[in-house]
Amino acid sequence: MIRRIARDSLFALLVLAAVFIREANAISQELPSQYVRERWGDDGGLHGEVYSITQTGDGYLWIGTEKGLFRFDGSKFFPMTAQGPAAVPIIQVPGLLVDGQGNLVVRLPERNLLRYANGAFENTLSSLQPRELAITAMAQANDRALLVSGLSNGTLRYSGGRFETLVPVTALPASPIISLAQSTDGRIWMGTRDAGLFYAEQGRVTRVTKGLPGRRINSLLAVGTDVWIGTDAGVARWNGTEVTADGVPLLLRRSPALAMMRDRHSNLWIGATSGLLRMNPQGVASLQGRESNAGAPVNAVFEDREGNLWSGGPWGIERLSDGGFTTYGRPEGFPSDRNGAIFADSEGRTWFAPIDGGLYWLKEGQRERVTEAGLGSDIVYSIGGGKDGLWVGRQRGGLTHLYSQGGKLTAENFTQAQGLAQNSVYSIYQSRDGTVWAGTLSRGVSKLQGGRITTYSAADGLASNTVNSILESSDGTMWFATPDGLRSLSNGRWRKYNVRDGLPSDAVTCLSEDSRGVLWIGTSGGLAFFSGGVIQTPRRTSELLHGQIFGVVEDRTGWLWVVTSEQVVHVNRDRLLLGALTDGDLREYGVDDGLRSVEGIRRDRSVVVDPQGRIWISMTNGLSVTDPAQLADRTVPAIVHILSISADSRPIDVHSASKVPSPPGRLTFVYSGLSLRNPDRVRFRYQLDGYDRRWSEVTAAHEATYTNIGPGSYRFRVIASNADGVWNPEETVVGLEIAPFFWQTWWFRLSVVSTFGLGMLALYRLRLHQVRTHLNRIFEERLAERTQIAQELHDTLLQGFLSASMQLHVVADRLPEDSPAKQPLSGVLELMRRVIDEGRNTVRGMRSSPDAARDLQQAFSRIRDELDLPDDVGFRVIVGGQARPLHPILRDEVYRIGREALVNAVQHSGAKNIEVELEYKHKELRLLVRDSGSGIDPQVMRSRREGHSGLEGMRERAERIGGRLHVYSSATAGTEVELTVPSRVALNPDR
Repeated sequence: MIRRIARDSLFALLVLAAVFIREANAISQELPSQYVRERWGDDGGLHGEVYSITQTGDGYLWIGTEKGLFRFDGSKFFPMTAQGPAAVPIIQVPGLLVDGQGNLVVRLPERNLLRYANGAFENTLSSLQPRELAITAMAQANDRALLVSGLSNGTLRYSGGRFETLVPVTALPASPIISLAQSTDGRIWMGTRDAGLFYAEQGRVTRVTKGLPGRRINSLLAVGTDVWIGTDAGVARWNGTEVTADGVPLLLRRSPALAMMRDRHSNLWIGATSGLLRMNPQGVASLQGRESNAGAPVNAVFEDREGNLWSGGPWGIERLSDGGFTTYGRPEGFPSDRNGAIFADSEGRTWFAPIDGGLYWLKEGQRERVTEAGLGSDIVYSIGGGKDGLWVGRQRGGLTHLYSQGGKLTAENFTQAQGLAQNSVYSIYQSRDGTVWAGTLSRGVSKLQGGRITTYSAADGLASNTVNSILESSDGTMWFATPDGLRSLSNGRWRKYNVRDGLPSDAVTCLSEDSRGVLWIGTSGGLAFFSGGVIQTPRRTSELLHGQIFGVVEDRTGWLWVVTSEQVVHVNRDRLLLGALTDGDLREYGVDDGLRSVEGIRRDRSVVVDPQGRIWISMTNGLSVTDPAQLADRTVPAIVHILSISADSRPIDVHSASKVPSPPGRLTFVYSGLSLRNPDRVRFRYQLDGYDRRWSEVTAAHEATYTNIGPGSYRFRVIASNADGVWNPEETVVGLEIAPFFWQTWWFRLSVVSTFGLGMLALYRLRLHQVRTHLNRIFEERLAERTQIAQELHDTLLQGFLSASMQLHVVADRLPEDSPAKQPLSGVLELMRRVIDEGRNTVRGMRSSPDAARDLQQAFSRIRDELDLPDDVGFRVIVGGQARPLHPILRDEVYRIGREALVNAVQHSGAKNIEVELEYKHKELRLLVRDSGSGIDPQVMRSRREGHSGLEGMRERAERIGGRLHVYSSATAGTEVELTVPSRVALNPDR
């Protein structure tokens, strides 16, 4: 198709030339320089002549060429092949569209109309009967359904997987339909290859012949009820009743049109045989291609979700982005690319002075040169003004006052001859009372007030005789920026500020006051501000603000524009003052945004704001202007895709529940952020839940790598910001399950813990057995010794006592009853009986008996009688738990400790109640002796020395049997003596 009409290119170029020659004296208000261009072709990975362009909801751009289908992410082209049910070769793609469900529809030659969904292609024509020979055109209906036209089935509507016939093939002309559109009145418009234009309405087909520039209808664009018609012979318009050339610029009437679209700003874009044309809402048409594009046809035009315009042809594909800045220079007919001082007056004129001389103004697309008073041949350093006109500081001509008189521009000059300090005036400022201040290069500052000129120099209080910038603050103070510091003049008093007062550098270059009364100070060492009587440097700010500052101005959004020697920066003023800048609070602009350079100009007022709120910046290459309000609208976020996951270079499926068979040494996530306008400025932040505690720092890298990740469940989250720092609030998330090594599984860990526990239990039981065996051996040895002692006592001492007792009894029996020796001898016999009984008890205690477990209870019970307790003293023995047999030696020691505690209670406490509690627990034997007496002397308790209570002896006995003795005493609650002995020690294993 392109080659058939390429012969019209030369004619179209001649038409364009004639149009541009006629309009050469005017500067367009919508310069093509506001569009930033970038082109890709064979050298960039895109092959073949481009026929069609579209974008799917996931942010990818799709390009159909004569050599196949390509997907583009802003940086790289990916050739696509048909996979799935429709495994047909994709060699040539004349048409692309997105259907109502957001799926890509690919029109191929002959019998294939592919639909791309869920990563696979399907042929939608497989169910269509009769079998379709070829789809020749397609478009989107008003309800977002798909309109197609075929050679066998006519014009159809496709939605929900079903075709509906709108116009049967029998009602159509023999010439194939090659363009389709639907207007808002419901008409289906059909353009043919060589039979003109038709529309279908309520089942009737009507042919339109009158007014058509040509019979081949390459493209149709419905705008409301109007329809723009692109033919081989030019563009026409259906106005609702007829085809007409009214409202169609001459440039379009004679330009063969191949494709058309309307953007969000109501510009009409036409892909023509001669290049890319644009008609703005005011009806002005212009050629938008580069010089290298002259005569190159444009087959496809498309606007993406970010407002970028894409065009394609035999040369490849090109992106036109509204960079936000319009730049004026020699290509636009300006006298110079390098500009100096600028000023925006109240009448809407922007005054500018090229760096190499002259003065000009620009208003509503018109530019004029000022030649009065020799300004056309002098270099202008500074421009200022007020209600009485414009004031111009010159290199050689002093100070010039420009004002309008009788509709004519009039000039008045002030030089050294009139009292000016110097003819080289570098900075100008007119204060609110009409006073004009002229700062010179080396002679100080001159004050023009009431027809008189007064000069101030370093001798009067200026920091330097070179004055870079002058400003009156809202409180009426005059400020002077010099290479040797900052000076203020208020009520006739000068005050100096330098590095010691907080300036980053003594070389102060520019001054500006914002709407909050904060004075911003630009220096060769960075930015500072004066507020509350103190100069401060913004805390925790970007390195971008630490260089040479050439200009500062506040826009209507409350942000600052800062021009440095190397950057143009837009920064949030409030966050800057707080020292709390975040990623979205500072934006750096460059060539990709429409600037032709990023180096500022060192001049007084190199950046200004005009009455419409636009920002004008004088650069080393061009005079640039931007509207911050439009920049604020560019908030389309980047779309994030997680492209791949790999574990130790092994790929993992991203789309399914990702599982890793074992913990990897290196886990890598590869992702992208789709922002086609400026993909190099996309930034990312990511976080791996389950590993990271917080979001990562902002990064431009497209992958995140983790090492030594343990087993478990993880979620990788990533967000992106576009070129303007706008972050996508929606995270892209992928889950990940890392299986453990077998030694990291719960059952392995449980088995290890269990084995360790069993081992420790076995060691404990072994140690317990060793301790018990050792104690048993000791007890058996002591028991054997005691048995031997008992035997010896029984066989010797007791037998001797018994023999002596018997002999004494014989003697006593022989004595007469009235013998004086009778009574003493009876007393001796009674004493010997008690000694023999105690000896027998002692011998019996040295031997183990079946009633040993009960002996303690009985022994403690008998103590009342032994100690001859008064009747008013309560005494009882309490036994808890199941009584069990004890080691005889241990039983005796327990008894002795308890008896000692009872003796102490009876003899020293004066208690009225005494209790003995024996408790047989599972893990221990517990003896508690409790009284209600006066307690033990605290000094005795603290010193742990043996006194009348025998505490130390009881402790020593307790330690010998492996027990613990605790004594609790209070003057009001009495005393408790508690003995605990582990069961493993106390119990007799043989019983």
